[in-house]
Amino acid sequence: MSRPPEYDFWLFDLDGTLVDVEGDYPQQVFDRVGERLDYDFDEREIRVLWHGLTGSRNDQLREWGLDPDQFWPAYHEIEDPAARAQAAYLYDDARELLSTIDAPTGIVTHSQPYLTGPTLETLGLGEQFDAVVCCDGDLGWKPDPAPVERAMADLGVDTNGHAGVMVGDSPHDVRAAHNAGLDGIHVERFDGTDRPGDIDGEQHVKRLDELL
Repeated sequence: MSRPPEYDFWLFDLDGTLVDVEGDYPQQVFDRVGERLDYDFDEREIRVLWHGLTGSRNDQLREWGLDPDQFWPAYHEIEDPAARAQAAYLYDDARELLSTIDAPTGIVTHSQPYLTGPTLETLGLGEQFDAVVCCDGDLGWKPDPAPVERAMADLGVDTNGHAGVMVGDSPHDVRAAHNAGLDGIHVERFDGTDRPGDIDGEQHVKRLDELL
């Protein structure tokens, strides 16, 4: 079996990197949020916001004339953890890569614990990772290195003599990796034309099994 690059530990973003949801699920969520906010989200806006393609979701909301302080309470009230978990699936190429890694692994995600936990359990990934860190306002949000550093602390590793990597689909993932002193690998599963600029990762792939 092919082996992944030699890193002492691996960190991964979750949504859009390891897992995704069935196509109509985001549309259902944003339709209901839009009803609350009197805003009609089109297909591109849903894709951009769901996957954070343009970077800061709050900045993107403001660009569309929406108040993040109104959007997020409505969004979190509407999204149901069980429904999301049932709609979620693990990318085949992510499964292939994870099966070959013989090193500590962790997740650093903007998804909140009430969503992350059920999704990992439903997909049988509850015991797959040695650390799971959900960003928040107190800890910080990627590209702040603090969530990455928290995951490293939970794994019992650091950058002194350890070679580590963060894998993600967002520019914030790669910047967070670099800010924490790690390599950054970018997986581009979507239309890169929606992104505001280049992503300065050590590697760029379309599928994670390209790393094997």
